[in-house]
Amino acid sequence: QVQLVESGGGSVQAGGSLRLSCAASGNIWQGNCMGWFRQAPGKEREGVAAIATGGGVTYYADSVKGRFIISHGNDDTEVLLQMNILQPDDTAMYYCAAALSLCTRTGLLPSRYTYWGQGTQVTVSS
Repeated sequence: QVQLVESGGGSVQAGGSLRLSCAASGNIWQGNCMGWFRQAPGKEREGVAAIATGGGVTYYADSVKGRFIISHGNDDTEVLLQMNILQPDDTAMYYCAAALSLCTRTGLLPSRYTYWGQGTQVTVSS
C-alpha cells in the first residue's frame, strides 16, 4: 500500500514558478515510475512528467519540456516538480502517482499508475 500527499500548489501570474512536492509512504520499489499528472475541468487527465525511482530516467510531455523539471528530493519517497515559465494553460489540479511496474516510455500514461494522491491546485493568471 502506498500513500501519496501533494503540496506546493497555489496561484501565480504567467511567467512565474511553483515547486510541487509529493511525499510518499509505503513500499516504493526501485525502478518503478512516479509521476505528475494534471487535469483541468472537462479535460482528460494528462501526463506531465515521470521519473524512475532510484534512477535518472525521466519523461516529459512536449507541452512542458524545457519548462518543468521532475526530480527526487531527499530520497525516493519524495518527488518534486519544479514548474517554470508557467502559463495560463498550465492551470489544473496536479496529481502525484506511483506505478507498480518498471518505468518505461509509457510512464506518462495514467493507466500505468495504481496509487494517486488527492491533488494540489495550480492556477496561473494572465
